[in-house]
Amino acid sequence: MARVLIVPCGGRGQALARELVEAGHAVRGTTRDPDRTAAIAAAGAEPYVGDPDRIGTLMGALAGVTIVVWLMGAIEDPNLHDGRLRMLFEKLVDTPVRGVVYEGAVATGEAIARDAADRWQIPVRMLAPGGDARGAVDELLGL
Repeated sequence: MARVLIVPCGGRGQALARELVEAGHAVRGTTRDPDRTAAIAAAGAEPYVGDPDRIGTLMGALAGVTIVVWLMGAIEDPNLHDGRLRMLFEKLVDTPVRGVVYEGAVATGEAIARDAADRWQIPVRMLAPGGDARGAVDELLGL
């Protein structure tokens, strides 16, 4: 199976982590707050402290990852759907990542994701906030 990175791995991310682990995938989940790592571990995911507002802090989390799930649909910070997202895609080119699930509420984020898919041939699945992230992961993995 695959290793999936969930950014961020809060309540919704932890629910997704449980589903993916149950299906046999390895999951890594990020949080900005070291105090939240126990909840991520309890969901069956490997916790990773990193801040999506500082993409460099997430680079170590990409080791061995096949799919990145960017679960930012409930977060309306435009930086996370614009400059930071663009920077993430630029960094993904030199990693083993072979697909991205982008959940966002900002139109510029979708445009950035589509551009990255075209430019660097990174398969992307778009989700509306609260959409079927598990289905999108399975689709990217060809399941």
